[in-house]
Amino acid sequence: MKEKITEHSIQLFDKKGFTVTSIQDIVESIGVTKGTFYYYFSSKEELLMEIHLRYIDDLLTKQMKILDDHGKSFKEKLFSIIHLSILDIKKQGASAKVFFREMRHLSPESLDKINPKRDQYRFNIENLLNEGIASGELRASLNVPIVTFGILGITNWSYQWFNPEGSIDDHQLAEIFTEMVFKGIEV
Repeated sequence: MKEKITEHSIQLFDKKGFTVTSIQDIVESIGVTKGTFYYYFSSKEELLMEIHLRYIDDLLTKQMKILDDHGKSFKEKLFSIIHLSILDIKKQGASAKVFFREMRHLSPESLDKINPKRDQYRFNIENLLNEGIASGELRASLNVPIVTFGILGITNWSYQWFNPEGSIDDHQLAEIFTEMVFKGIEV
């Protein structure tokens, strides 16, 4: 039931937004009482925090699998991380939208749980870029934090406009983004 509440809430938050969606909307969408909701969540904000934690934990797990793959080159790893972000938006569109769009509604206490994980995702990309510098594949003068924010910006913002059913699929979009990055930072 907790999963059902979470999934329906993600759809409602995506469609209506977090602030407009009421607990009553959530329970009516699955035919349960508010008591059922409060059995699993102390508040709508706690539910939002759990949605965020689930999304970032899943991304971190997938990212670490890519980074730990010693059979992949630096460029293949960076492509895979860019593709991961886009593919995740394709597969979990509503969750991605809620993750990126509704974060501003989280309390400082909730952000204290989520931000270190978001930071770790970013630091992992920074570390990968630093490996590329160390191996001579990237310019030594590269501003790694700014390039990392650029990569995250182009991939994360695609939830706003990327249509998986459109003329470009997730793999092609990742190739385009990766080429944009490399043409700007290759030696």
